[in-house]
Amino acid sequence: MEATFGGGCFWCTEAIFQNIEGVRSVLPGYMGGKSANPTYKEVCNGDSGHVEVVQLDFDESKVDFEKLLKVFFKTHDPTTLNRQGNDIGTQYRSVVFYHDGLQKEAAERFITELEKQAIFSDPIVTAVEPAQTFWEAENYHRDYFNQNPENPYCAAVIAPKLQKFLKEYM
Repeated sequence: MEATFGGGCFWCTEAIFQNIEGVRSVLPGYMGGKSANPTYKEVCNGDSGHVEVVQLDFDESKVDFEKLLKVFFKTHDPTTLNRQGNDIGTQYRSVVFYHDGLQKEAAERFITELEKQAIFSDPIVTAVEPAQTFWEAENYHRDYFNQNPENPYCAAVIAPKLQKFLKEYM
């Protein structure tokens, strides 16, 4: 089964979902834009309309879509429009790209429940949209955090986020 999430920089999102039992693969890429075969530069410039996403292949017998939603909403800020931390632009918007009606219903229900419980002090701005063509990111983006732990962004942003996640969920 597939799931696709946009929650800021795909390096961060990939590093989190790689640690979920039942997730067979996590691919960074782009979705939701207006051009074919977008490049990282085009997406970062904000000109293509694409979102940085991760596309998961997961085993439903080991992890369900709702658990993936819990991880997604717990590991990024779904209340900031077109922004995650210092990453600003439409390419960093919060979005669940659903692959079928059940995923759409689950995502909408999950957001409604979070809002009822007032989990966040600001309104949730996460979009729920139909999946479009997934454009896999350039090869050097794959497994980026694990391949580049010394990168300043990885050390300052991803490592603490991943450590917090692992402490809370594992």
